[in-house]
Amino acid sequence: MKSKKQPLHQWSQIEWLVDGEGEITIGRMGSIQCAAVAADGHNALAMLVRRPEESLHDLLSRLDEAIRLAVEEDEYIDEING
Repeated sequence: MKSKKQPLHQWSQIEWLVDGEGEITIGRMGSIQCAAVAADGHNALAMLVRRPEESLHDLLSRLDEAIRLAVEEDEYIDEING
């Protein structure tokens, strides 16, 4: 049986960002073992730290929601700098 590729609709904000002029970065940042950062080419929209026992899927879901909050409600989440 062939594996079917799942659409990224569950992460629509991430898809919107990277289809435009934005980017996301996931991985080690200095002393932080795993972080997820979203930027629109001019500003950081969200900077999240992966929680203990948090799956990558859950981190991406939180990042997607954080992007939505930044774009729609001007609420920026920065867990890296405090």
